[in-house]
Amino acid sequence: MNTNTINKEEIEKFNKIAEEWWNPNGKFKPLHKFNPIRIEYIKNNIIEDFNISKNKKTLSGISILDIGCGGGLLSEPLARLGADVVGIDASKKNIDVAKHHLKKSNLNIEYYQASPENFFYKKKFDVILNMEIIEHVDDVQSFMNFSSKFLNDEGIMFIATLNQTLKSYIFAIIGAEYILRWLPIGTHDWNKFIKPKELEKICNLTSLKLEKIDGVKFNPILNKWRLSEDKSINYITKYRKN
Repeated sequence: MNTNTINKEEIEKFNKIAEEWWNPNGKFKPLHKFNPIRIEYIKNNIIEDFNISKNKKTLSGISILDIGCGGGLLSEPLARLGADVVGIDASKKNIDVAKHHLKKSNLNIEYYQASPENFFYKKKFDVILNMEIIEHVDDVQSFMNFSSKFLNDEGIMFIATLNQTLKSYIFAIIGAEYILRWLPIGTHDWNKFIKPKELEKICNLTSLKLEKIDGVKFNPILNKWRLSEDKSINYITKYRKN
């Protein structure tokens, strides 16, 4: 089994644009637009799963590991909601940007340059995030094996990625990268996209059971992302460790 899930070419792609993470009109503009629906989905599912009072509207006491945290676009809002957040990323530049921005945020987040196989942490987590990351790693099975080891029994893992369909190739690569220029050309490799059933098979081998899957779709009229029954391009899943 390959014990190194890091794809150096993928890391280099993000190294080149790392300084752009917190620029809402920069290279990560699509992710800034995507972020509100991700935060809402994660927050609502955690509140439901851990029986947190909806009036409280906080994730206080919930420990979260954000794998492939980038510049901290998810880590910071979740920490602001009260969660205890640890973020890891294989790119040193991403972690440097995350730490730098953290100084302005007055939040308590731990950031480490690491991938799951070379991350050593004594505690396990209630929640693990693998958001828009598995399409950038080598050996998804190994990556999930290492990731799941950090999850508490009965803990939940959120995985968001791209489906491997003709539609995803047309819209996520040709449309988003070449025509609309939402993303730098070469950001995604369609061969690394993964079908939901294939992801489920991989996760089952790591004692993760699928509990929920939703499509995520961009509404150009409202200029925002929303949940959808259409899972042919972007989808987000919730798994539980048994």
